[in-house]
Amino acid sequence: MKVVLQNLTKRYPNRNRKIREEVVAVSDFTFEIPDGQLVGLLGPSGCGKSTTLNLISGLEKPTAGRVFFGEEDVTDLPPEKRGVGLVFQNYALYPHLTVRQNILFPLQNLKGAERPNKEQMEARALEAAKLVQIQELMERKPGKCPAASSSGWPSPGHW
Repeated sequence: MKVVLQNLTKRYPNRNRKIREEVVAVSDFTFEIPDGQLVGLLGPSGCGKSTTLNLISGLEKPTAGRVFFGEEDVTDLPPEKRGVGLVFQNYALYPHLTVRQNILFPLQNLKGAERPNKEQMEARALEAAKLVQIQELMERKPGKCPAASSSGWPSPGHW
């Protein structure tokens, strides 16, 4: 479903008590993420990327504006009712496992009826890798990927 951000604004109190002006993290941001599209937010540190994601997920409440999932206004819906997951900047990869094993790890740790069978796990791992265009790296370990950064993971331009 599409995600629509309508005039989204988030202000925080200034940490410097001598300055009364609020800090504006996101300012009147209107944007539509079309249904089925993978979108990345890029920008310098402090420009509001994480705050925007926190507003979409419900972890933060907007000072002004609305968030829609499809036609439904979810602005006041709590995070646990939104069905949104976040991937943070700091990579949580196991350096001793291959890319495939890192992708499979959370699926292998599901319990009961939620746990897919091995074929389903492999299919989901390959689908996820194709989505971010890293399927050719599946048998490599994170530190062995081309143009690996100091974190051991390649920069997006080198996948």
